[in-house]
Amino acid sequence: MIDRNLPVTEEELHAYVDGELPDDRRKAVESWLASHPDDMAHVGAWRAQADSIRARYGAVAAAPVPGRLALDRLLAREHGWRSWRGIAAAAVIALMLGAGGGWAARSMIVDTTPRQRTEQPTRDDFAVFTGEAIEAYKLYVGEVRHPVEVTANDSDHLVQWLSKRVGYKLRAPNLEGVGLKLVGGRLLPGPTGAAAFFMYENASGERYTLYCGKTQAPATALRYNDGGKSGAASAVYWSNEDVAYVISGRGDYKQLKMVAAAAYEQLEAQPVPDKSGG
Repeated sequence: MIDRNLPVTEEELHAYVDGELPDDRRKAVESWLASHPDDMAHVGAWRAQADSIRARYGAVAAAPVPGRLALDRLLAREHGWRSWRGIAAAAVIALMLGAGGGWAARSMIVDTTPRQRTEQPTRDDFAVFTGEAIEAYKLYVGEVRHPVEVTANDSDHLVQWLSKRVGYKLRAPNLEGVGLKLVGGRLLPGPTGAAAFFMYENASGERYTLYCGKTQAPATALRYNDGGKSGAASAVYWSNEDVAYVISGRGDYKQLKMVAAAAYEQLEAQPVPDKSGG
C-alpha cells in the first residue's frame, strides 16, 4: 500500500501533470498541493506550458511521418556514427512532439529558450510579445470552466502570487470604466521568463486579456498588431520600465484601443516594477 504521508517529489509532480500517477498517489499529491502553494504554482505553469505546446504542435504530432524520416529508410542508409546520430535526433524530436508537451519538451523550453532570449533579446519585442499574447488569448478565452487559475474573488492573492512569480510588482487595472470586469488570471511561460495573464469580460461575455512580462526593449507608446491573416484576435502593445504589456481581444480597433488606453493610463500612472521581487 502506498504511504500517502510520504513527501511529494518533483518527479511525482510532473507525473501528476501528465496524468501518470496511480490513484492512491494522485490523492496524496492533491493533498500536498492544497497546503503547498509554491508547488501548486509550478503545477499550474507546467499545465499551461503543456496546453500551449499542444495548441501549437498538436497538428504536427498527429500528422503522418514524412517518407524521408521513415525508420526503415533511415536504417537503409549508411550505418556510420553520423547516420545513427541523425536517427537518434529524429527519434527525440518525434518523441517530443508525440508527447504533446511532456516532461522532456517542458524542460527544453523552460531551461533553454527563455535564457537564450534574455541573453540575446530581440529588437522586435513588439512582434514577439504580441504573438505570445494573442496565442494565449486564443488558447484560454474560449474556456468555460477553467479560463483562469485564480479568480477575481481572490484578486489580492492573484496579484501577490503573480508578482512573486514574475519578479516585479504587478497591478490588475480596474477596467469597469470601459465595461469590463476582472475574471481572474494565471501564470504563463513568456518570451523572457514567466509572464502574467489577466482576463476581463463585459456584460455580453466578450473577453479581453492583459499579458505582461519583462523586456529589455526601450519604452514605447501604444502599437497595434492586427493579428495577421487569421484575424482571430488583435493586440495593442506598449512597454515601459522594463515591462512589456499587451491587451488582446476580438473587438474592432477602436474598442481594443479604448481598452488599452484605459489600462495604460492606470499602469503608467506610477512606476510598476519592484526589483525587490514583489
